[in-house]
Amino acid sequence: MIHSHAPEGYECPFCGLASADVSAPDNRCELEDLVFQDEDLMVFIAVDGFGDHEGHAMISPTEHYETLYDLPDRVLQRIALMTRQVALAMKQVWSPDGVSTRQHNEPAGNQHVWHYHLHVFPRWHEDQLYRQLRHPVEPAVRAVKARELAAVLDPGPTHLP
Repeated sequence: MIHSHAPEGYECPFCGLASADVSAPDNRCELEDLVFQDEDLMVFIAVDGFGDHEGHAMISPTEHYETLYDLPDRVLQRIALMTRQVALAMKQVWSPDGVSTRQHNEPAGNQHVWHYHLHVFPRWHEDQLYRQLRHPVEPAVRAVKARELAAVLDPGPTHLP
């Protein structure tokens, strides 16, 4: 395991979301952000957006693992399969022109929440996603996006061998 980059006293917002307690002062997550959760994974709408298209999803283990390096193989397999399901759900509900994923590890890798998470972005021609600055997305907008995505998400099998 790589040493933790979380500051002393860190209250993990994603662990709070997984345990249905988002009351920590610095936690911007809302319970309504959740799209899906089981014993291994959760899918939720990100608190920040990029450009004109709000509502990208995040896939995260429910148990606390800080980086890709720490993930058990079974959880990583579940994340990969869920990524495809989330992308297909996005195509169905929002009709984007494409989908992108990205994931960050450690400060030099641009990680800023110390709990593994994979971003899944609906993409549109000329959206210039990678030229946009991150901005907050209102909780009410995230709640609508979470409900829309949850309505069509097929999480597939819940267990791998």
